[in-house]
Amino acid sequence: MILEVKDLAKKYSKTANYTIEDININVKEGEIVGVVGHNGAGKSTTIKAICGMHPYDKGTIQICNFDLKKEPLKAKMNFGYVPDEFSLYEKMTGTEFINFMADIYKVDTASRTKRIELFQKLFQLGPSIDKTIRTYSHGMKQKISIMAALIHNPRLFILDEPMVGLDPYTSNQVKEFFQIHAANGNGVLFSSHNLDVVQKICNRCYIIDQGKLIKEINIEEFNKTNQDLEAYFLSITKREAKI
Repeated sequence: MILEVKDLAKKYSKTANYTIEDININVKEGEIVGVVGHNGAGKSTTIKAICGMHPYDKGTIQICNFDLKKEPLKAKMNFGYVPDEFSLYEKMTGTEFINFMADIYKVDTASRTKRIELFQKLFQLGPSIDKTIRTYSHGMKQKISIMAALIHNPRLFILDEPMVGLDPYTSNQVKEFFQIHAANGNGVLFSSHNLDVVQKICNRCYIIDQGKLIKEINIEEFNKTNQDLEAYFLSITKREAKI
């Protein structure tokens, strides 16, 4: 098991209600797994807890059999994370930023060179990789974020809303890489509002609503029913219209 989350719960203050509670999700080798829900449902809180960015009050998170609380460094060495808002040093060039991340993860020169060449073939940044990040478009920043998050070849790739603001070509490249990464025996976990993408590329998805996990869906089995995932999602997470 690449990721196993059991009975995860978090609140932001002692007197507050739990923001998320009883969250149980997992990612197996070779899987692409989606996490979907309305705004404020608890998707990002769950993702950030898995990444160690938010402390959690209950439950356990294991990444490649390393407990996130007991062995945080070993757990974090096994995943790469791309947030919904880019965290980049914009005065660096793309190459400098990727090498900076490679240094943090102690990636040797030969390995990082090989992976940068692979990413360049896939994402086709070309000469722009040696320009400062502040000159990049949104899509280019997304590509550099992905390249930097994967430079250490992590077993688990985690993304929060990866398709937001991407043009169709870049979006297709990102989805293609998800499949490549999973096909190599790794796992991908991402949150998304784009249920069409989830239905097309995921093996499974989890629906979170009002801080609770309400449904786990095997996408292959679901597709056999000829249902639309978005319509199904809306039917089980009804909201009253507010005008």
